Amino acid sequence: MTLVLAWNNVRTNRMGFAASFAAVLLAVMLVGGSAMVVAGAGARDELNGVMGLLVLSAAVSGFVSVFVVAGMLSLYVLRQRRTWALLRSIGMTPRQVSRLITAEAMVVAVLASAAGCALAVPYAAAMAAFMRMPGLAPVGIPVEVTSGPFILALVVGLAVTLLAARAAARKATGVGPLEVLRESAAQRRLLPLPRALTGGVALAGGIVLLFLVPQVKATAAVPTGLGATMALCVGASALGPVALRGMGWLFGAVAARLDPGAGMLARSSLVTQPRRAMAAASPVMLTIALACTFLFAVATTDAATDVTRTGPSAWAAPMLVGSAVAYTVISVLNATAMTMAERTEEIRLLRTLGTKPRQLTRMVCWETLTVTCAGTLLGTGIAAASLTALGKAATGQLWFAYSVPQYAGLVLVCVISGLAGALASTRKARHGSLRPAD
Repeated sequence: MTLVLAWNNVRTNRMGFAASFAAVLLAVMLVGGSAMVVAGAGARDELNGVMGLLVLSAAVSGFVSVFVVAGMLSLYVLRQRRTWALLRSIGMTPRQVSRLITAEAMVVAVLASAAGCALAVPYAAAMAAFMRMPGLAPVGIPVEVTSGPFILALVVGLAVTLLAARAAARKATGVGPLEVLRESAAQRRLLPLPRALTGGVALAGGIVLLFLVPQVKATAAVPTGLGATMALCVGASALGPVALRGMGWLFGAVAARLDPGAGMLARSSLVTQPRRAMAAASPVMLTIALACTFLFAVATTDAATDVTRTGPSAWAAPMLVGSAVAYTVISVLNATAMTMAERTEEIRLLRTLGTKPRQLTRMVCWETLTVTCAGTLLGTGIAAASLTALGKAATGQLWFAYSVPQYAGLVLVCVISGLAGALASTRKARHGSLRPAD
């Protein structure tokens, strides 16, 4: 019965599950394709020189996949909190609600994993061709369809989704039946205890890894630095609502001064719902932190060893991290669209009170820019900490190499993606009928 209900819910609410479906599909494709390339390269002795970069790229892809899938499911449950409260009010028990959420997630995961496995083969072939074209790989990387990469991809697609769904279900079962009657958007608990503990442990682990970077062998410094970046990203994402509330006040005050009406509305939303804002800021933080750490770690190592990459070899790091960055950029668009779509009724209410569509458009832009700026600052701080440790390991000094154009390009892509998702998801609410859609 629960599975039938879950299937019907997914069929009738395709748009609501679209972001989660896309996250799982791309995760399976990314992990499966990367695993195929690593397996193919491992079978050729001529490719030993690029194996380290390939394995590192695959590890980054795996972490990004887990991070994004878990974040999307958590955001979906947060958006549907009143639905769960309504189900509780008509007699569903917390256990039944939990089973329904898990069943819905697994329906989406099975469909998305099947599509992702089908796309993993052409993705692996394209990645192998890109490695060969600029001459980064001395010989072609064979791509063989074996069971290992698909099993690994399915573990990410199904097992991670199941674990994330169970964690999200615990949040949903904590919603009381009277939640459906609450009109206030304010969150009563900014940082629940499990979230605070998870964030604290991850943050402590990241700091420990930062101290270990200068002490490990040279060959292990970059992987350790990336591990520190990943741990710090998890910690910052969990503890981020606290920072987002402060940043919302600070950046919102600037927006309110520059654009009093729209800026004030944007600031109020950010301060009232910092957890929702952090859900949109986390993909931005992840994009900036991982991409900068990966790209500039290579540049720092090259500078320390007086290596100048020209021609095809200069494209090595951008190519290897490009797929993971593209995935996180898509997640920026999806997360922003989901968080803004939740506010359609609020936007319609503001229109009935006399707020003009232009003012609402500016409000959405200010809020998106503030969230993107907050995510950028958090990601930049994490990357700077990891890169400083890597620079000390390579040169003995608190220094690292960086590229302003590459950094600015990453930030610009995040800003454009966020604005596109926010404006597209609120267009009907800003310009359409004032009556809610049936």
